[in-house]
Amino acid sequence: MVDTGSWQWLYLILLGLLLFKTQGIYVQITYVQSAVAKGAVCLDGSPPAYHWDRGFGTGINSWLIQLEGGGWCNNVSSCLVRKNTHLGSSRRMVKQIPFSGILNNKQQFNPDFYNWNRVKVRYCDGSSFTGDVAAVNPVTNLHFRGARVWLAVMEDLLAKGMRNAENAVLSGCSAGGLASILHCDSFRALLPMGTKVKCLSDAGFFINAKDVSGGHYIEAFFNQLVATHGSAKSLLPSCTSRMRPSLCFFPQYIAQQIQTPLFIINAAYDSWQIRNILAPGIADPHGDWESCKLDIKHCMPSQIKTMQDFRLQFLVALLRLGKSGSRGMFIDSCYAHCQTEMQELWHMPDSPLLNKTTIAKAVGDWFYDRNPFQKIDCAYPCNPTCHNRVYESQPQAQSHYPRL
Repeated sequence: MVDTGSWQWLYLILLGLLLFKTQGIYVQITYVQSAVAKGAVCLDGSPPAYHWDRGFGTGINSWLIQLEGGGWCNNVSSCLVRKNTHLGSSRRMVKQIPFSGILNNKQQFNPDFYNWNRVKVRYCDGSSFTGDVAAVNPVTNLHFRGARVWLAVMEDLLAKGMRNAENAVLSGCSAGGLASILHCDSFRALLPMGTKVKCLSDAGFFINAKDVSGGHYIEAFFNQLVATHGSAKSLLPSCTSRMRPSLCFFPQYIAQQIQTPLFIINAAYDSWQIRNILAPGIADPHGDWESCKLDIKHCMPSQIKTMQDFRLQFLVALLRLGKSGSRGMFIDSCYAHCQTEMQELWHMPDSPLLNKTTIAKAVGDWFYDRNPFQKIDCAYPCNPTCHNRVYESQPQAQSHYPRL
């Protein structure tokens, strides 16, 4: 007879094996040492980096570039903190990372992209790859060179075979999802005319909305970010010629002008945006929103009403982009942030569904022109397939999210 302890150990072993099976392989880091001479460096002056799992079979000439997310730094103080983390220095990055979700190398977990060249570009500039300030203050030794990092990494990948791409996707999550929008057309321009190129933004559609105190927290934050990093010259001229450059950091003001096909994946109740745009700490001095932000089930009816209003603002910003037959949309009503790199959210039997379709299936059908996909979910809590994010309480100083 097997005792309870043995059953628990067996369960943990099986759980670990399942996790290992779905997680895919660990991929080694590659440093772009040649970028240093071009001034294309992380905040601390270290070389940029990426992880590359080579394509095979029919995917040998197809490339998926996934831009890492991780918030931003908007001034010297926050960038000084950031440069001592993996989000500001390649010296602090782990040497191997697991590829899962859209990066998985197994067909059953990633049906359309499993055998492509899959690249995870590490994020160490704090500006969604837009900064370019030539001068370096010798006191802080901060390098604001995100735009140079972007170009140096792309040039390295082009030399390693991406110039022969037949298919290519630029994707990213969070700040990386924003970067995939900002750099979408320039990515298209780097590749041969005959290459099928599309872009994918996961949780990168940040909206310009007031916070719960009536303030313009995120607008002020992006204004400081663009000024600190010298990002204006990297933003769309068709936007910066019409409005303040920092507003051109918001996808709602630029996505309509992007010529390359774009797929937008976002939760209408994006947990990052609820926590940092709608109810940032500075707008909630008494902590009334703390419990709600950690777990949507703990929100009071009045807070749910405020979040429903935020969803409507999000949808208005999205729909004002106008109709486009080439654009894809998967807008669910989950309390989540970043859904393409987590296997359980990308493509599993219990993954979130819209129109009985997983995110992986929707994106694959859209890329290969099998079926267009433009779906917006009903309002919370209507979707039983959601995996709503539950956060642990942590001191603000430990967070990589933007703070003013």
